[in-house]
Amino acid sequence: MMDAVFKALADPTRRRLLDSLNARGGQNLRELCAGLDMARQSVTKHLAILEAADLVVAVKRGRERLHYLNAAPIDEIAARWIDQYHRERVHAIAGLKHALEEHTMEPRAFVYKTYIKTTPEELWKGLTDPVFTQRYWGITLTSDWKVGSTITWLNNGVTIADPQQKVLEYDPYRRLSYTWHTFTPELADALGFSDDLAATLAAEQRSTATFELEELDGVVKLTVIHDGFQPDSVAITMVNEGWPQVFAALKTLLETGEPLLASA
Repeated sequence: MMDAVFKALADPTRRRLLDSLNARGGQNLRELCAGLDMARQSVTKHLAILEAADLVVAVKRGRERLHYLNAAPIDEIAARWIDQYHRERVHAIAGLKHALEEHTMEPRAFVYKTYIKTTPEELWKGLTDPVFTQRYWGITLTSDWKVGSTITWLNNGVTIADPQQKVLEYDPYRRLSYTWHTFTPELADALGFSDDLAATLAAEQRSTATFELEELDGVVKLTVIHDGFQPDSVAITMVNEGWPQVFAALKTLLETGEPLLASA
C-alpha cells in the first residue's frame, strides 16, 4: 500500500487534487475539473489512483460522489520515514504533511479510512460495546441500538442524555450511524472549556458520525464519515484532532490486546 501512496504522490496533478480537497473537502467531479481546467476523463483517472492509494475517499450523496482527503496514509509515511531520517532529506514529504494539516478553508466533514487486523464482529464490538469503548476511548455509549433509539453518553464522568442523540442506521458488522452528543454545560465544565467555547459548541447544529466496515483479506477496512457541520464549525476542528487518536487506540487494542487509551 505504501508503494501505491508514493506513486500517487509522484504526480504533480494528483498533488494539486489533494491540495484542492485539503482546502475544501466534499467536491464533486465537476468542481474538481473546473479547479484544474482539465478534462473530466483525465481527472477521473487521477482520482482513481488516489482512491486506490486511500488518499481520497469518495462518498455517495444522492447521484453525486463527493471526494474527501484521507490524510491517514500521509501520517503513516511520516511515522515510518520522517522520524527515522534527517528531515532535510525528506523535505518534500514533510512539506506535504504540513500542507495537509493546514486548512485554508473550514471543512464541513471529517473522513478517515484505516485498516485493522481484526474481524468485523470484533470491530463492531469496539464501536458499540460500552465496556470496550471505555478501554480505548474513555467514553461509553449505551443504547439498545435500534434505529430511532436514543444513545446515552458517559464522557469524563458526565452523563449526557438527549432525545436528539439517536441511532440513525444499524446494520451489524457493516454500517453504523448516529447523531453526535449534546455539548452540555456539565460536559464543558468537566473538559475545562471556557464559557465562550462552551456557548459556541452548544449553539452549533448537531453532527452525524457514520462507520462503514468492509472485510478484506485478514483485515477490516473502516471508513468513518463525521459530517453535518455548519461552515463556521468549531466542533469539527476538535473532531479532526480527536478522531485519529481514537482510531489509533482502537487499532492498537484490537491488534495487540493492549488497552491504549486515546488522549482525546
